[in-house]
Amino acid sequence: QVQLVESGGGLVQAGGSLRLSCAASGRTFSTYTMAWFRQAPGKEREFVAAVSSSGGYTYYSDSVKGRFTISRDNNKNTGYLQMNSLKPEDTAVYYCAASRLSPYRSSPDGYDYWGQGTQVTVSS
Repeated sequence: QVQLVESGGGLVQAGGSLRLSCAASGRTFSTYTMAWFRQAPGKEREFVAAVSSSGGYTYYSDSVKGRFTISRDNNKNTGYLQMNSLKPEDTAVYYCAASRLSPYRSSPDGYDYWGQGTQVTVSS
């Protein structure tokens, strides 16, 4: 069992940066693929980025590639999403998720555990 808690969301101007954190409980966090998804009002939940269990492989959606960086620290049971050059279209609730599957999956169906989400709002 893994419990995930996101933090770090907030309101930021376009062009600014935020760093999201995902704190995980459970001794097996290091064996899970970890990902970030986001969901804007009226839209489906979409894949943002994923990182392999070891942290050695990362994957990004085209919409965030070059602006966002996903990482993890298995010693701290924590994952991160560094978001730079934020745009108004990045506004959404951001969720972290953990999956037993490897390599990553871009569909939410591939994930076993989810956090409660953290709001990110980017003003123009």
